[in-house]
Amino acid sequence: MSQTVTKKELAYRIAGVSGHKKVIVRKIIQQFIEDIIGELSRGNRLEFREFGVFELKRRAPRRARNPRTGDRVDVPSKTVVYFKPGRAMREMLSRFDLTDSNAPAAARPRRQPGARPVETPKERSAEA
Repeated sequence: MSQTVTKKELAYRIAGVSGHKKVIVRKIIQQFIEDIIGELSRGNRLEFREFGVFELKRRAPRRARNPRTGDRVDVPSKTVVYFKPGRAMREMLSRFDLTDSNAPAAARPRRQPGARPVETPKERSAEA
């Protein structure tokens, strides 16, 4: 199961690595978020090399279907934030296999051929 990382948790991590006070790091992160939102609201494109690009895209109006009633409804055009990951992020995320685990495929231990999988106490009691 994946873990949700909050802004507070990120601030604690960065403060631990950088040696800055947590409250200062939290303010910097909040200002960074506000600046991203501000730039996007002015129609600007934000590009962070190796990380990715944030930009606005316009979705065209369309006809959709209400899943409860089956009726056709008109959906107006709208502006959405689009994120395109950068090269470094794409390369790093390509190593993840989310079908079995949230760990990177390279980090998951490999089972030796012919080795029996280790059973947890919960699995043992379910078999009994």
